[in-house]
Amino acid sequence: MKRSAGLLVWRRGAEGVEVLLAHPGGPLFAGKDDGHWSIPKGEYDADKPALAAANREFAEEIGVAPPPGDPVPLGDSRQSSGKVNTIWAVEGDLDVTEVSSNLFPMEWPPRSGRIQEFPEIDRADWFSLPAARVKLFASQQVFLDRLEQTVVGSQP
Repeated sequence: MKRSAGLLVWRRGAEGVEVLLAHPGGPLFAGKDDGHWSIPKGEYDADKPALAAANREFAEEIGVAPPPGDPVPLGDSRQSSGKVNTIWAVEGDLDVTEVSSNLFPMEWPPRSGRIQEFPEIDRADWFSLPAARVKLFASQQVFLDRLEQTVVGSQP
C-alpha cells in the first residue's frame, strides 16, 4: 500500500482562515484548476517516520522549509486508488509567490520515447476555506473538515 504524508499550512487572513495549497506541475494538470489542487505531500516508506516525510516533502515541493510550530495531526484518509494520506496542520505564514519545486521525469508526449522533466508543483497559493473546497482534490476535502474541527475551532 502506498502512503503519502503532508502538511496543511494555515493562517488567519483578512477573510478568516486561509490554507496553503499546491497545484501539480506537468502537462497532465496544465489546463486544470478547480478540483485539482493538493495539500503539499509525498510518498514515504511505511517504516519511516511520517511527520519527517511530511516536512521533507513540503520543503521539496514548495522550496522553503515548513513554518516552525507544533503540527497537529489531522489523521489519515484513503484515496480511491488505495493510497493513504496522512496530514498534519501547522499554523504559519509563508510567501509563496515563487515556488522552487523538485522535478520528476515523464515520457512526454505519450508514446514518444522522449523523457522530459517537469516540476512536481508549478505554483502554490493561499485560499480561504470556501475557495479551498473548490480547488482541492475531492479525496483531500476531509482534511479541511478536520482542520476546522480540531485546530481552527479551538483557537480564540
